[in-house]
Amino acid sequence: MTRFDSSVRPLPAKAALAALTLLTAASLSACGGRHEHMAINSGLCPDFRTTPPAQTANGAADPAAPVDDCVRRWAYSLAGARDDADVVAQSVIAACAPALARWNQNSLGQAGTADAAAGPDGGAGQPQAAGQGVSLTTGESTSPLAAHASFAQQRALLYVIEARAGQCAPPPTANGVPVGTN
Repeated sequence: MTRFDSSVRPLPAKAALAALTLLTAASLSACGGRHEHMAINSGLCPDFRTTPPAQTANGAADPAAPVDDCVRRWAYSLAGARDDADVVAQSVIAACAPALARWNQNSLGQAGTADAAAGPDGGAGQPQAAGQGVSLTTGESTSPLAAHASFAQQRALLYVIEARAGQCAPPPTANGVPVGTN
């Protein structure tokens, strides 16, 4: 039979409960406050007072620029919402649907002209579905409209997270809409 040392006395129930409560509170506060001690990268925050010219490397106008600008402005405007970032990103896409539709409409007009010039085989000697191509990112078949939707969705999510990470101020608004969006 094992005997216990009589010099060690068990804690009274109230003291044990108080110690357990203190230990639990300390461990929970360490977990909950982890974001408060993270560094803020304010370099992520854009200056919405200026609108950079939308040009590609060869000097041509970038057809994605109006969608990108709309998505960025709405993402930074809505980033303060408590919803998950992907839910906020979906709202951003809904707000920028007119800009995305214009981009799609313009690309369909350009694709029709290019398809007619290339011939029924797309200029490659093999028949292609109208507007189909291969994604340079994934290598999978895609269409311009699907690529545009994917671009907008990815940018929306990136900008929401970017705005939250930098704790950036939203762009100015007029009548509840970010200034600079069409």
